[in-house]
Amino acid sequence: MKLTEIKEHMQKTIDATQRSFNTIRTGRASTSLLDRITVDYYGTETPLKSLANISTPDATTITIQPYDRGSMGDIEKAISMSDLGLTPNNNGETIRLNIPPLTSERRQQLVKMAGKLAEEGKVGLRNIRRDAIDSVRKQEKNSEISEDESRSLQDDIQKITDRYTKKIDELLAIKEKDITTV
Repeated sequence: MKLTEIKEHMQKTIDATQRSFNTIRTGRASTSLLDRITVDYYGTETPLKSLANISTPDATTITIQPYDRGSMGDIEKAISMSDLGLTPNNNGETIRLNIPPLTSERRQQLVKMAGKLAEEGKVGLRNIRRDAIDSVRKQEKNSEISEDESRSLQDDIQKITDRYTKKIDELLAIKEKDITTV
């Protein structure tokens, strides 16, 4: 495994962690809150954004306008069953989600959730590091590279891992600040 490949894999992990952070609400309406929601649409789990037009008319409201009005009940059910803690309001044509201001208790829960998502990202980075180091050790064992080259590559892999771990910590700090800011 080349160092550029390792960096690419780690960057994908960072991007996935960032997308996960975007699904945590911060008290402001954002369509990315609904990215993880899937709807049981005619027996198939379908992402909500492919079933409806989602918009934010103001800072505290998300509107969902389904392409198929027959799916409204399924969309409402999926939102209610999710971990967002939002209650959908259906007027027959659109579903409105009012984003209430966050309580300090709920903010702390969301900070913990962000911490858990960050830890999942770090585990992903460590798995990439482990696979890369195993690959280097295998090359050394097969006499494809010298012991010194192996040590040098392992050090480089660790430095890359540390750099990407720091990026996740920075993203987490930004998200925590975003959540806790009233």
